[in-house]
Amino acid sequence: MTGHYHLVGIGGVGMSAVAQALLDAGARVSGSDRLLDAGDATETLQRLRGQGVALYAQDGSGVTAGQAGVIISTAIEQDNADLARARALGVPVLHRAAALAQVVAGRRLIAVAGTCGKSTVTAMTGWMLEQCGLDPVVINGAAVVGWDVHGRVGSVRRGAGDWAIIEADESDRSLLVFTPEHAVITNASADHFSMAETRDLFQNFRQRVQGTVIDGVGEPDGPADLCETGLGSFFTMEGIPFKVPVPGRHNAYNAWHAARVARLTGASAAELARGLATFRGVERRLQLVGACRGALVVDDYAHNPEKLAAAWSTLAGSSQRVCAVWRPHGFGPLRSMMDALVTTLGRLCRPDDLLLVLPVYDMGGTADRSVNSDQLVARLQAQQVPARLVSTLEEAEAILRAAAAPGVALVTFGARDPGLPRLAQRLAGRTAF
Repeated sequence: MTGHYHLVGIGGVGMSAVAQALLDAGARVSGSDRLLDAGDATETLQRLRGQGVALYAQDGSGVTAGQAGVIISTAIEQDNADLARARALGVPVLHRAAALAQVVAGRRLIAVAGTCGKSTVTAMTGWMLEQCGLDPVVINGAAVVGWDVHGRVGSVRRGAGDWAIIEADESDRSLLVFTPEHAVITNASADHFSMAETRDLFQNFRQRVQGTVIDGVGEPDGPADLCETGLGSFFTMEGIPFKVPVPGRHNAYNAWHAARVARLTGASAAELARGLATFRGVERRLQLVGACRGALVVDDYAHNPEKLAAAWSTLAGSSQRVCAVWRPHGFGPLRSMMDALVTTLGRLCRPDDLLLVLPVYDMGGTADRSVNSDQLVARLQAQQVPARLVSTLEEAEAILRAAAAPGVALVTFGARDPGLPRLAQRLAGRTAF
């Protein structure tokens, strides 16, 4: 893709990945973001700016006649100033998924979908194929450790090979834009839609796949010989032992899915096993940031009940106490997940654990704000769950610091809010970006 593309909300995990992929394809890129308008130049925005991306206020000033397209996500509201300016000038408006489909056009496509685990499976698949010498293009929804070199956004791997691996998003049904050669569906749960709607959506996606679907919904069992260790796990595929170098049973399942879809490229099981053993993880996926007074400091993107359960259970297996702060990433998701959150968190939190809940991350706009974190905390406390409402990240930081001790895991959970990984960095004594 050539020409000049302007991305609205360019600092988000999905949009920044498209921006990096467009840069790799030779396009000129500019963008706007509400965080930048608020004076918050995040590390992602700084990395894009360092590669020549022009950043503008989200007031329409970055949209000019003659641009090849203005790219938006489903989160962009119809009265957004950049979008209105594009319409007034007749500049084509593309959804993020449509732009991504154009970027990978002409390559053999593997798409990774599912409610949970997409980013890790995408990263593992791309990493293994990279180590096998297939030089894939990878466009992910999270940064992969080791791909953020030379000022790049680490969610994208530039490659010249035949294969492209992408994370396909179900939250706005945009996964149906793609017609992949092979695909993975990791699992299905009621996150953005009801369970029935989610199953129908993935069934529609299956019908778009030309080759093989590695289906974690239809075959939820993992490898028969799975063996977990403190820091990872092992399983066997085609008689070859695979070492999974990241913790958690859920990551063993992720690796199982990734290895099987990667095998469809023709790479041998032995080559894939050697590649997986060197995998260094995904940022904000049970990422060990450091230590604070003997406590482990961990940062994780978990934002729905299933992700919280996977991460919390893994940490509880190796820690005497889990002290976590979590921020719901939207009013709608909190409303739809409220009952499941109460059930899941009630099961996860041991008497000595501590869950701090921040107010919903508010991106502005016309969202229905009739539900917030105080209602969740009240329901948890009524069930004797050790949960507390906190107003700010600073309040949460003080409580977590006071709880730090050997045998404790201090955890930051949640999507969207860039303050959460920054808090983890501060707790670990690192300079926050």
